[in-house]
Amino acid sequence: MFAAIPFPDIGPEIVSVTLFGRTLALRWYAMGYIVGIFLGWQLIKYALRRADIWRNDPPMQTSQLEDLLTYIVVGVIAGGRLGYVLFYKPSDFIAHPLDIIKIWEGGLSFHGGFLGVIVAVYLFSRRNKIALSELADIIAVAATPAILLVRCANFVNAELWGRPTDLPWGVIFPGQAAQSCATLLADCARHPSQIYEAGLEGLLLGTVLMFLAFRFGALKKPWLLTGVFFAGYGMARFLVEFVRQPDAQFQSVGNELGLAFHYNGWGLTMGQTLTLPMIVIGLALVVRARRS
Repeated sequence: MFAAIPFPDIGPEIVSVTLFGRTLALRWYAMGYIVGIFLGWQLIKYALRRADIWRNDPPMQTSQLEDLLTYIVVGVIAGGRLGYVLFYKPSDFIAHPLDIIKIWEGGLSFHGGFLGVIVAVYLFSRRNKIALSELADIIAVAATPAILLVRCANFVNAELWGRPTDLPWGVIFPGQAAQSCATLLADCARHPSQIYEAGLEGLLLGTVLMFLAFRFGALKKPWLLTGVFFAGYGMARFLVEFVRQPDAQFQSVGNELGLAFHYNGWGLTMGQTLTLPMIVIGLALVVRARRS
C-alpha cells in the first residue's frame, strides 16, 4: 500500500439550523466568497488612502466602493453561472432551461465569472468616469484573497479533485472521487489540485501583485498589474490542469480510473483551452505597460 493522506474529518457546512421545517446552512464555499470579497474590499480601501502609489490621484473615493462591490458580485454570479452553462453542460441546460437559475445546486465557472467581472468593471468605470486601467489594476490585486479561500473551500467540499497518484501527498477523497476509481484501488489517492491552485493562483500570485502594487509602484504603470494577473493566473491554471481531473463530460466513457480524457485538436483540456487567451492577453498588457 503506498503512502497517502486520509481526507480530514470536515464537512462542507460550517453550521446549520432548522427553522419552520427548512434547514439553513452556512457553507465553507459561501464563506470563502464572503471573506475573500471583504479582504479585497479592505485592500482597495487601503490602496485608495495611499496617494503615493498612484500615477496621479487615487482614481475613486472610498464612498464608491459599495457600488463597485455590487457590480462585482452580480458579475461573478451571473457570469459564473452562464459560463458553466455554456462551457461545461450546454446540452443539459438546453433540455432543462429552468435549471439555469438553480445556482443553489452549484455550478459556477471561474472563466465565466471572470468575464462577468470584466463586464461589470467596464460598466462601472463608464458610469463613474473612472480610468478603466487604474480600476482594473487594483481589482486584480484585490481578487486573489477570494481565489485562495474559494479553492480551499473546493478542497473541503471534496470537489474538483486531481487525477490518481501514488505520490506521498496524495489525498484519499471521499464520495464520487473514490467511486470513480477502479475496484482494485480501494484507497485511490488523488492530487489535491485544489490546494495546488490555492497556492499558485491565490497565495503566490497575490503576494507578487501586492509587492508590485505597494512596494514597486506598479500602479503608476497602467495595465501592468492586470497583465500580471491575467498571465499569472493563466499559467498557474494551465499547469495544474495536467494533474486535475476534468469534469465528467470530458472523460472517456467507461474509463474507471479517469485517465483518458477528451482533448481539443491541440491536445489541451477544456480548462487549458479557456486559459490560453488569458495568458496571451496578459503578456500583451505587460508589454504595453512597460513600453508606456
